[in-house]
Amino acid sequence: MAKRSEKASSASQRQLRVGELIRHALADMLTRGEVHDPVLEGHIVTVPEVRMSADLRLATIYVMPLGGRDAEKVVAALERNKRFLRGEIAHHVNLKFAPEIRFQLDERFDEAERIEKLLRTPEVQRDLGPRKDGDE
Repeated sequence: MAKRSEKASSASQRQLRVGELIRHALADMLTRGEVHDPVLEGHIVTVPEVRMSADLRLATIYVMPLGGRDAEKVVAALERNKRFLRGEIAHHVNLKFAPEIRFQLDERFDEAERIEKLLRTPEVQRDLGPRKDGDE
């Protein structure tokens, strides 16, 4: 039984490691301006996460342009350049197979902002404030 959990754990670690290698390779390419696309040249794009499938054949790359400006256009530009990006990733990351890549907007920033706004509402502030004697 212990071997099965060790095997699952190591596969998970491998997915994380490969995802990080791909994330760094793509972030470096975008920082250096290696992707020649007018939409991408006008934006700073962050790559907060890359999730790999268990077989390492699919990489879902989460991206967000700085300030969220033109997010859909940026994802479309990355999709247009997918073939080039996949080839470059294959050169930078030593894998048996170059994974298929797909791009998704990273919506964690929107979710964090929604939670922040919720925490600032009067109702939540009242509940978070100091307790008065007699309150339970």
